[in-house]
Amino acid sequence: MKHDDLWNFALACYSQPGVEEACLDLQAAGGDVCLLLTCAWLECRGTAHDDARLQLLQRISEDWRTLAIAPLRTLRQAWREPAAADADLAELRKRVKALELDAERVQLLRLQSVTQHWSIASGSADWIGRACASLGPAKFRPIETLRAAAQLVAGD
Repeated sequence: MKHDDLWNFALACYSQPGVEEACLDLQAAGGDVCLLLTCAWLECRGTAHDDARLQLLQRISEDWRTLAIAPLRTLRQAWREPAAADADLAELRKRVKALELDAERVQLLRLQSVTQHWSIASGSADWIGRACASLGPAKFRPIETLRAAAQLVAGD
């Protein structure tokens, strides 16, 4: 696998055609994009799915998202319209967006640090499907878009 580190894998995967839209669709339905990218990475690494491990990742992800990412995202989104007419606010909004990306990088690093010693084992590697189980069957297409892009990136 070309991308042994989660951050570079996530960047490469997210830049694939259709993945940004798929991730935003999954996020709008309640999915956590960083967690889903982590799940895609685990699938590509051949790490067998384990419910207890997924719950651990979900807990770590939710804690960090609540503490750091959500407040930054809320502020950035609240400033979208006013920043269109205010150059100073637009510059501050760009800085908040950069902080949000930095916070997502930290989230991915935290998730990777937990998973780095997980061995490859036989069994189901359906991490994405299990992480998206609560989103319902209507999200099949964005899930498959993410999975296909991840496999493409992993095969580079």
